[in-house]
Amino acid sequence: MPEVPAPRRAALGVAPRPGGPRRADTGRQRRQAGPPDATAGWPGGSGQTGVMAESPQTGARRLLHEHGLRPSRALGQNFLGDPNTARRIVRLAEVGPGDHVVEVGAGLGSLTLALADAGAAVTAIEADRHLVPVLQRLVEPAGVQVVHADATSLRWPELLAGAPRWALVANLPYNVAVPIVLRVLDEAPAVQRLLVMVQREVAERLAAGPGSKAYGGVSVHVSYWAEARIVGRVPATVFVPRPNVESALVSFRRLAEPAVDPARVGPDRLFAVVRAGFAQRRKMLRRSLAGVVAPDAFAAAGVSPEARAEQLDVEAWGRLAAWPHAT
Repeated sequence: MPEVPAPRRAALGVAPRPGGPRRADTGRQRRQAGPPDATAGWPGGSGQTGVMAESPQTGARRLLHEHGLRPSRALGQNFLGDPNTARRIVRLAEVGPGDHVVEVGAGLGSLTLALADAGAAVTAIEADRHLVPVLQRLVEPAGVQVVHADATSLRWPELLAGAPRWALVANLPYNVAVPIVLRVLDEAPAVQRLLVMVQREVAERLAAGPGSKAYGGVSVHVSYWAEARIVGRVPATVFVPRPNVESALVSFRRLAEPAVDPARVGPDRLFAVVRAGFAQRRKMLRRSLAGVVAPDAFAAAGVSPEARAEQLDVEAWGRLAAWPHAT
C-alpha cells in the first residue's frame, strides 16, 4: 500500500511519522535489504529460529525490554503475545490475498504480521508514539503501512479512500472499543466487515439481541448498521500484561442498507430516542420517553407504552422515532 503523503497525513488528522520521513525505497527492496533480523524479536515473525523455544509472553516481554517500553494503562495496552491466537483471528476474519485490512491498535505487530502473512494489504493504526518506531521495524518489511494516529479522532473516509472495500481487524483497547466500533459503523461505509477482540462484557453488549440482559443502546446502534455475533473466546494468558478480564471476538457484517430507512427517520433522531429510552431502562417507555415522543406515537408505532427499552428491536425503535416529536 502506498505511503500517505505528508499533506494528506495532516488532512487525515494523522500525526507526523516519528523519526522523520520514510525512505523512498520500494517494499521489495525493504524485504531484500530490510533491517537486520527485523522480526526476530517477535514470536510468530519470520525470524522464529530460537524464539519459539520461549513462551510467547516471554518473547513479547523481551521485545518490550529491548526497546525500553512498558505497556501503558492510560492507552489500555494489553499486547497480544501469541501468534497462534493471531492466526486464529485472521481465519475467523476470513482475510485472504487481495483484501484491504485496517488494524487499530497494532501494538507489537503480532496480529499485523498474521494479516500480512495471509496476503492482505494492511494499514496498521497505532496511537503510541513510543511504540510506532518499533512497530515500523517489525512490520514494514512485510509491506504493512503504519499510520501514527488516534483511531477515536481519525478521519476514516479519507484514510480508506484508496480502496472501495475494507475489513477492520483489531485487538481493541478496552477503554475505547465501543466508541471506535460505532464510529467506524457510522462514518466508514467502506468497512464492510469487522472482527474485533474486546472485553467479554463489551462483546455481549455489542452483539446482544432484544430481551437479553446485555441488550442496550449500543446493541441497537450496532444492529442499525450490521449483524453482529460472538465467534470465540480468548484466554487472558495470551496477553502481555495479563488482563484481569476475559476477552471475546465479535464479528460484524455490514447490512446492505440500514435496518431503518433513513428517509423515514434519520440516525441522529433514532439514536437520540434510543438513548432516552435506555437512560431509564427500568421505567416503562411512556415515562422514559415523556417529552421525547408524542403520547400517541406508541399506538401508531404498534409499541406498548408499558413496554421497557430492552424489549424493542431496532425496527420498533425506528417506528417510534419516526413519529413527530412531542410538543
